[in-house]
Amino acid sequence: MARFIISFNDGDMQVADDEWQQVADESHAVVAEAKAEGIWIFGGGFHSYDPVVVTEDGLVTRGPITKSDVVLGGFSVIEVKDAQEAYLWAAKIAKSCRCRQEVREFIDDPESIN
Repeated sequence: MARFIISFNDGDMQVADDEWQQVADESHAVVAEAKAEGIWIFGGGFHSYDPVVVTEDGLVTRGPITKSDVVLGGFSVIEVKDAQEAYLWAAKIAKSCRCRQEVREFIDDPESIN
């Protein structure tokens, strides 16, 4: 089994004000389906883009580390048999969120798994 992050950029969701509840309902349905299939690990979206940077010596400052026009808006982490299955789930998420999704595979590191 392989782990993937499926993500979208902040601002990618182009949703009318009166559609947000429908988007939430459809997105939650995809999460429920992923949980029922046993592939869901964790996911969510962010309230706003207000990062904090913490250095090696514990100094806390306002971020970001590097300025960029592209910032993470939300993500899902799943565990599936291969990339093709991850792409199928990304398509379901894209449909429910109304925006394209980026898919990346995690490095297989047994030390980082519960």
